[in-house]
Amino acid sequence: MIPHPAHQPPACARVFPAGGPGTAALAEHVLATGHGTWWTDRTEHPRVIAVTCGDHALLAGDPTALTPTDLAPLTGHCVEASDRFLPVLGAAFDRLHPWDRMLYMHHAAGAPPRVPRAVTVRRLTSEDGPALAALAPSMSWIHATWGGPAGLAASGQGWAAFRKGRVLALACTRFTGSRYEDVACATDPSERRQHLALACVQGLTADITARGRTATWSCSRDNRASRLLAWTAGFRLVREYVHHTTGPIAVSNPSILRAAA
Repeated sequence: MIPHPAHQPPACARVFPAGGPGTAALAEHVLATGHGTWWTDRTEHPRVIAVTCGDHALLAGDPTALTPTDLAPLTGHCVEASDRFLPVLGAAFDRLHPWDRMLYMHHAAGAPPRVPRAVTVRRLTSEDGPALAALAPSMSWIHATWGGPAGLAASGQGWAAFRKGRVLALACTRFTGSRYEDVACATDPSERRQHLALACVQGLTADITARGRTATWSCSRDNRASRLLAWTAGFRLVREYVHHTTGPIAVSNPSILRAAA
């Protein structure tokens, strides 16, 4: 597929509606922030379009217009697409795993957190880039949709818990849209069970509300800890859905793909 810069979406990008909740805000996030890439099957009159940011992708159009190798840019992504794309995705990748997901919206007042005295919870500033760059590897995924630590620090859309300059927990807008902002959070494994993530999430959701938007929360159905944190922070379940994670590109026969699609 052919890449297009974040701020120059193809005309067919309108297929992704504005104002959607959860990861549906990905397309708006790419356009607003400049982090991410648009993809089409051809330059003129494209039949398929994808948009990627971090490790997430939205895919739309005519699946019969693709060959398996066309989908190489989506390797290692969580892909959301209609069921019509399942044959093309299955033919394109050695591994294609369905992943049950849950979408929550912020509808209630959260429980008040009790933060240890030595910890400061505050909004991130551009000066916090080095502290974010020093995050434990298990937490570094969180700034991927902002192009890295510096991008998230400068975004004004993150809150963190600090002790002596070190980030212990972090909540940020993962995808920012015109009506919704999808929230992500991470906590250093050695600092859990101290209400740190809850405090960060509540600071962030207050900011999102002040911006005139609604906070959403997307997580795996199997992630009990994330679901519990969402509920405690005032999020309520609105729907369940499935996206697919993609493994390495497979060698497939395009004619078989087109017949299956």
